[in-house]
Amino acid sequence: MKAALTSVRLVAIFEAFKGLVVILAGFGLLSMIHADAEQVAERLVHHLHLDAARHYPRIFIEAARQLNDVHLWWLALAAAIYASIRFAEAAGLWFEKAWAEWLAAISGAIYLPFEIYELSRGFTWLRLTTFIGNVLVVAVMIYALRARRFDAPR
Repeated sequence: MKAALTSVRLVAIFEAFKGLVVILAGFGLLSMIHADAEQVAERLVHHLHLDAARHYPRIFIEAARQLNDVHLWWLALAAAIYASIRFAEAAGLWFEKAWAEWLAAISGAIYLPFEIYELSRGFTWLRLTTFIGNVLVVAVMIYALRARRFDAPR
């Protein structure tokens, strides 16, 4: 059970990290209120040395053009909600709560069909790494839930 606890705590740290990244993105969205989002997007594309005429950078810039302050507030709120769920999940996993193990297993498994589909469209290291990471999270959670079930007093 000790190996399962260590693995679950690693997943907890990973979930907290995801929450932190999303909350920082939410603050970034709030910082763009009353700013020209299209100009910010163009500067970001240029800073990353991407070709603004290519398909994905163009989509990103076009999406930024459509943003207004209300959209930014809603996106920041969605980021805060998502991050709150990730932080709650991380705390639950750290303190060995079964509900958090279930949440992590289900939320990780939900993405697997989409990741398999993306891999079927073409191999990239990012797609493969994301898929393997989610498979590992789901496997660790299933292992922890099974260990909990068999360790439970009868």
